[in-house]
Amino acid sequence: MRKRRQLIPLEKSENIIRLDKRGARRKITIGSVIWGLLSLLSFLYCLTIGLFMGYGTLFFLVWAAIAVFCGMICLLLTRSDWLGKIPKWLKWISVVAFMIGLTMFVVVEGMILSGFWARPKAGADYCIVLGAQWKESGPSYTLKLRLDAALEYLRENPDTMVIVSGGQGANEPVSEAEGMKGYLMNAGMEEHRILVEDTSVNTYENLLNSSSLLDRENDRVVVVTNNFHIFRACGIASRQGYRHLEGLAADSHPGMLANNLLREFMGVIKDTLVGNM
Repeated sequence: MRKRRQLIPLEKSENIIRLDKRGARRKITIGSVIWGLLSLLSFLYCLTIGLFMGYGTLFFLVWAAIAVFCGMICLLLTRSDWLGKIPKWLKWISVVAFMIGLTMFVVVEGMILSGFWARPKAGADYCIVLGAQWKESGPSYTLKLRLDAALEYLRENPDTMVIVSGGQGANEPVSEAEGMKGYLMNAGMEEHRILVEDTSVNTYENLLNSSSLLDRENDRVVVVTNNFHIFRACGIASRQGYRHLEGLAADSHPGMLANNLLREFMGVIKDTLVGNM
């Protein structure tokens, strides 16, 4: 005998269809792909700095945190069931906060980039070379670029004095100022033109302590530092009362530029909030 086919009631068949739709939880979107790529690139950049670029601080680890954040956003965008559980008001707050943060980041980075090509006029009374890491083998790449830029200006302006500014960190064999003085003298700079400030530990102290060696109100001063650091350094110096101030932008490591720009963004925000700028 032929078996009778059992018909599924309409209401049950609808339930089956709905369950099938709910089962399709993962969905790849353009947004999830973008966030996934950002996560991967951030992780690879962090790894590259840690393994190959000779970092001076542990700030580069922030890229690992960014990679985790971007990865979480990517995962959230691919899981429609998770995304649907987030209240609409929280989604809107998150989007608005992100847009405000992004706008702030773009504006501040534009300000930082404005100092990249700073070139002073001839005839300054003083150059202040801001310190950076001094290694057993000599100046770090970042500091060497600052010193070489200062040397070029000092040779073209023989009446300009130079202040080398920077204390001794826990991982440095000598103070940054003492190391810089030796570097300049080895390059042919006369010792009487070099003034030493060897107690400062950050940009704010570099400029504040160096001001005791000159007249902030009347002297023409050139601040020598890397291009990504010019905007913040000059902002701090102006706040401290340097009236005739210019910047001299040295080059920076191309591979570290993204890391330095992000670090400077945070530095500008911090110094603005505490009143240094």
